[in-house]
Amino acid sequence: MVQYRVAVAPDDEFNRRLVDSVHPAEWTNPHGTGTYNLVVIGAGTAGLVTAAGAAGLGARVALIERHLMGGDCLNTGCVPSKALIRSSRVAAQARRSAEYGVHTGAVRVDFADVMARMRRLRADIAPNDSAARFRDLGVDVYLGHARFVSAREIVVDRASWLPDRTDDGRSDAARRPRGDSDNSGPRLRFARAVIATGARPREVQIPGLAGAGYLTSDTIFELTELPERLVVIGGGPIGCELAQAFARFGARVTVVETGPRLLGKEEPDASAIAAQALERDGVTVLVDARVVRVEPDRTVVVDSARGVTRVAATAVLVAAGRTPNLHHLDVERAGVTWDERGVAVDERMRTSNRHIYAAGDVASPERFTHAADAMARLIIRNALFFGRNKVAGLIIPRVTFTDPEIASVGLTGEQAAARRLAIDTFEVSLDHIDRAVLDGRTDGFVRVHVREGRDDIVGATVVAPHAGEMIGEFTVAMTHKLGLARLGSTIHPYPTTALAVRQVADRYQRTRLTPWLARLFGKFLAWRRG
Repeated sequence: MVQYRVAVAPDDEFNRRLVDSVHPAEWTNPHGTGTYNLVVIGAGTAGLVTAAGAAGLGARVALIERHLMGGDCLNTGCVPSKALIRSSRVAAQARRSAEYGVHTGAVRVDFADVMARMRRLRADIAPNDSAARFRDLGVDVYLGHARFVSAREIVVDRASWLPDRTDDGRSDAARRPRGDSDNSGPRLRFARAVIATGARPREVQIPGLAGAGYLTSDTIFELTELPERLVVIGGGPIGCELAQAFARFGARVTVVETGPRLLGKEEPDASAIAAQALERDGVTVLVDARVVRVEPDRTVVVDSARGVTRVAATAVLVAAGRTPNLHHLDVERAGVTWDERGVAVDERMRTSNRHIYAAGDVASPERFTHAADAMARLIIRNALFFGRNKVAGLIIPRVTFTDPEIASVGLTGEQAAARRLAIDTFEVSLDHIDRAVLDGRTDGFVRVHVREGRDDIVGATVVAPHAGEMIGEFTVAMTHKLGLARLGSTIHPYPTTALAVRQVADRYQRTRLTPWLARLFGKFLAWRRG
């Protein structure tokens, strides 16, 4: 039986309900004997999908989790952040209500209530990822710390012993229980194993930061009081989403980004729209900037094109990327190659040990829940059924849930140019879309890149209030090799913002009417009039 209770701050009824689902204190680990078809380490999205899918197909499966089942997505990622974003959008809409002829009083955000709502909803969702549910699906669920002891065996150490991380992520032999010591649990033998241990916020080396204290995406959802002044280090998706949300709650927010623009992986004008949206909500955006130091009173000293700036902060959020979780797994004992980017895998998600696969944030630069889900499904086919599916065949969209949202799939224009891929680009601005005009949300566009002279879609970007809902249409088209003309021939309901998809396809269709064809049609129609 698990000998300790995981604590999630703050200690309230919602977080206790969360923990009772995803790391119950009274849990008794199975007594695994024999060989498993599949042992999965990590119960985040990749691990849960792999374990459930394999068990559903009749495989004997073990799932090992040392902390909270559900991983980042449930506990510190998608679920809590989107709950906050929803509340922040309601606040922003209320402040703009007069633009729509609706007059209300002053908008007051109760941050404690916002956070309580998030914790309640997270606890409501948690049973989907619970230890009990996966046990009922036929999975042997182990709560404890996994470590490889050979190329085909894993030991599950007692959950009450959670080792500290070493600086380089490698094993700390002096602290590690070995063999059949009192801390060692069952030894699980496997035909195949999957490393799905995810990633954690990347540490940054800034003088004074550790001493002044800071938040990460793992700890910011523990807040119960709104920071008056928040400095966000990092202008990627996490940093931008939380910066905008906290500004809408009433905090004075500054974002510091080392690159030339926010959301550097997106189309430049999409990034510009995001920056403008954040600034409208009161966020100060500093790009081409670096934090020089953090003083004991949390004053953040920033060097940027504006010169050296001192930004007073009551809280600092570090959102500067993520680091794979491989500490203390002893993957070297299993012959698994890895580095600071994560586990090295081939195109079939197989590691240097052909019996071991890896999926999700620990093995891929595409660190999204839906990407982890797709990789897990690929691994089930490859590991259990001699599949030869390749990760390169996955078309993976991405969404930044700022307001407006920025969604993309495939290549941007910059990426196509870097690959020397000749493209044609078609675009519709939302100020040409009736529904966007009626909604008062014309700050966005739909852009599609196709191979030059053809309608094969190689990339698309949507900037719109619900861009995440719209990008799926382009993802389907790219996955199933449906050209842009096919999208144009599909009836889209009026008036919707998604009508921009058909209109951008119409722009492609017009290019097919060459001067020669136009003359030919003219002669034909003149003949018809006779």
